Amino acid sequence: MNLTEDARALTDDLTRLRRRLHAVPEVGLDLPRTQETVLAALDGLPLEISTGESLSSVTGLLRGARPGPTVLLRGDMDALPVAERTGLPFAAPVERMHACGHDLHTAMLAGAARLLSAHRDRLAGNVVFMFQPGEEGYDGAGRMLAEGVLDAAGERPVAAYALHVMSHTWPSGLFTVRGGPAMASSNVLRVTVRGAGGHGSVPHLAKDPIPAACEMVTALQTFVTRSFDVFEPVVLTVGTFHAGTATNIIPDTATFAATIRCFSAVALERLREGTLAVCRGVAAAHGLEVDAEFTHQYPVTVNDAAEAEFAARTVREVHGEERFEPLENPILGAEDFSRVIDEVPGAMLFLGATPPGADPGSAPVNHSPLAAFDESVLPDGAALYAELAVRRLAA
Repeated sequence: MNLTEDARALTDDLTRLRRRLHAVPEVGLDLPRTQETVLAALDGLPLEISTGESLSSVTGLLRGARPGPTVLLRGDMDALPVAERTGLPFAAPVERMHACGHDLHTAMLAGAARLLSAHRDRLAGNVVFMFQPGEEGYDGAGRMLAEGVLDAAGERPVAAYALHVMSHTWPSGLFTVRGGPAMASSNVLRVTVRGAGGHGSVPHLAKDPIPAACEMVTALQTFVTRSFDVFEPVVLTVGTFHAGTATNIIPDTATFAATIRCFSAVALERLREGTLAVCRGVAAAHGLEVDAEFTHQYPVTVNDAAEAEFAARTVREVHGEERFEPLENPILGAEDFSRVIDEVPGAMLFLGATPPGADPGSAPVNHSPLAAFDESVLPDGAALYAELAVRRLAA
């Protein structure tokens, strides 16, 4: 079978599917229109289809003609609460956007389902297609695990793979992967500073929470840079800050939230203790109260060394040596696919999808309202998903 040629023949179909998905971005765990689009794309294939109970997931099971092990392929489907500014003709006119390329992942995985279904008679084993909502902070993978996605074939997979496109950093068509830690753990710090409201002209008669909250934000940045070795990757980014209703009103409360990324259990515990201590200390210095909560979200994405090497070899053999580059350092992004490969050996790969004519070093990054992706990678991604399954089952 020549899955690469077969995938190229699907280019137009995959592009249309990607654009349909891009035009109906949905956020979180409830993606009814996305789910409907995926089910339509899989209609007619020899798959055993099931959908989620607590989320709009789709699980497809392809049973090969001969008995054998099971391999899982995952594609995430959810979008982000970002208003798109790419100017694409198929951009959605809503405050949501596929700014992380999940529409490409979904189209690629649907393409892999078509490719493998066409060669079902040559498969010795099963392939589980995991179409997952809620990757962007909603732990959709954890929910799908709880609902039994790993047991869809009646036995656990021997391996699991996921692919993530990048709108920057790597040129279009370049694949990369590494064994060991590949992506950081994700954690959330949520803070509410409680004061006493009043008139903006007499701040001494109120307890203003805004300066204290601002001081916490800057103190947290200093805490990170002065508490961790520069060779210990740690990132703290405050993504939301809310307070007040008018310029002349001191509010009762100010709130902010931050994402915190790291790679070790020691760093994680130090971050938890240190960030809470900073917030409480600043609040006490201002004579205010504070509610600070540190929540562990996703664990470190740790690629199995053997599966990562197998994936790298597959890329080289299928797409050529020039299409692969080892991932030297882990990425401080986070992934709930980490939960899957905590349970079974597997690997998360990355695929450059920088738009034509753009510089990978300066192109808008994933999650930007300007993030754009090169659709020409769709057949190559679908082919790689399929080749990983075929070769791993044969192994």
